[in-house]
Amino acid sequence: MSIFAQVQRGMSAQLVRMNAAASNLANAGAVAGREEDAYRPIRAVFSEEVDRASGTSTVRVAAVMRSDAAPVRRHDPGHPLADENGDVWDSSVDETAEMVEIMESSRQYQNLVEAMQTAKQLMLDTMRIK
Repeated sequence: MSIFAQVQRGMSAQLVRMNAAASNLANAGAVAGREEDAYRPIRAVFSEEVDRASGTSTVRVAAVMRSDAAPVRRHDPGHPLADENGDVWDSSVDETAEMVEIMESSRQYQNLVEAMQTAKQLMLDTMRIK
């Protein structure tokens, strides 16, 4: 497996991670009339893949799973989605944690781009030497 294939897998994984956090942020203020309908944050779950021929390992997205974080019940009898008790359910998205997740995945993505550029430059330098 080439360095470019390894970097591509890492970049794809970080993109899924970033998109999941962006989706969570987009739904941070979501309100539902029932606990079951409330938005729950999602997370990308990664797994390691080992290339037996070269002995190198890469990452892949094994799944995108919903969090089991409970939605927050809020008493708001004037809300159009309020249930018979006057309660609505807010999503349990932690906006600060999601921003950190986006910044971390963005930085990892950037690191992978730099690794790919370095590998490309080293290959070009090697070809010029010959």
